[in-house]
Amino acid sequence: MEYRDNYQGKNVLVVGMARSGISSAKLLLKLGANVALYDRKTREELNNDKVNYLIDEKGVKDLLGVSAEEAETWADEMVLSPGVPIRQPLIEEAKAHGKRVIAEIELGYEVAKCPIIGIGGTNGKTTTTSLTGEIFKNAGKNTFVLGNIGLPLTEHAYEAKETDYIVAEIAALQLETTEHFRPKAFALLNITVDHLDRFGTMEYYTECKMKAFQNQTRDDIAILNIDDPITLSQIHKIKSKLMMFSRRHEVDEGAFVRDGMIVFRMNGRESEVCRTDEVRIPGNHNLENALAAVCLSMCMGISANVVAYTLKTFAGVEHRIEFVREVNGIRFINDSKGTNPDSTIKAIETMTGPTVLILGGYDKHISFDDMFDHFTDNIKDIVILGAVKDQLVDTAERKGFRNYHVVDTFEEAVKKAYSLSAAEGTVLLSPACASWDMFDNFEQRGEIFKNIVKAL
Repeated sequence: MEYRDNYQGKNVLVVGMARSGISSAKLLLKLGANVALYDRKTREELNNDKVNYLIDEKGVKDLLGVSAEEAETWADEMVLSPGVPIRQPLIEEAKAHGKRVIAEIELGYEVAKCPIIGIGGTNGKTTTTSLTGEIFKNAGKNTFVLGNIGLPLTEHAYEAKETDYIVAEIAALQLETTEHFRPKAFALLNITVDHLDRFGTMEYYTECKMKAFQNQTRDDIAILNIDDPITLSQIHKIKSKLMMFSRRHEVDEGAFVRDGMIVFRMNGRESEVCRTDEVRIPGNHNLENALAAVCLSMCMGISANVVAYTLKTFAGVEHRIEFVREVNGIRFINDSKGTNPDSTIKAIETMTGPTVLILGGYDKHISFDDMFDHFTDNIKDIVILGAVKDQLVDTAERKGFRNYHVVDTFEEAVKKAYSLSAAEGTVLLSPACASWDMFDNFEQRGEIFKNIVKAL
């Protein structure tokens, strides 16, 4: 590791009290920092046992709910949780005063002794991260699967040994405030419109995605999807060893499909992995995810046999096109991870029969036009709810899709979709929106969907 900050005795403010903030605070205590917790919510409003433990048992300073000025004045440095917007007085004042403000993954990177294998992109990150982690584990590597997937990087980075591997899902929200973060290998799956409420423009969103590669050297590996036009347009920015993946074209270095066979090519040598129809997770988007995982694992020396076994047996991840149950001949699919229109398009493309689609949630200031243009004949009805319901109704009207039904509650949405479904049909929860208007996260939304379905 070329760079590590010395946190001993420094006043470090942890901003944002979700999972990343709590893990950061625990790590900073191990590094000898004086730690304070800051969130717009007070301790009572948060009502979080882990927060209470840090304050009452570990002596962490409680700055929860205080003014931004008071929190900024106390801090020497700040560590931000991914959900914290950087365009706010607290952060801007700290930077104006020359204080270091970093992302949670930057802190995790600084203490990690082992290689970090990263996965980024608008869609497919969680599936690809889980699949890649499974490949490394099946190869006998001691592997930590961390990042945006659930367990923060700071949760286990400190304990990972030099011979271990960290496979990490890394979002643009996390990359925005990185400085020295340098993954050994990083795959960028795609870039489509998302999170414009946070980033403002696609140009800046793309710039933040590409920060994953900014510190890489020729000793590191960058893996790009050349089937994705925006990702392809960024190739000129790569300084590290470039590998590519494509399900449409052969590539000089990387993974591709030839005559129905997944092939990996590196340093002039080819290895056949397995047939595309043997990959267990369905859909063309998952074939792209599989190709990325092939690159990430085989460039680190894992054999084609191990990769093939994993591709044939890996069943997918929770909340991503997840079969829940069948009720009176109607299948229920949980795709709560579908938090933007492009992700929902990919879910729609896997539907093979009449489908009722549940849409709506938090407003990320993005258009739904392209999603409606991708509706197949299988989409018979849509059920709409959440903060963006008026925008969805307007889009449906403009696109001439009249089979929409607006509801007020999530349970009502599920039951309405059930009542609209025909035998041998499907109810698909793929909201095309974040969950924050009604839920803590997409996982909670998916779990509640499954509980409602199981009670039908």
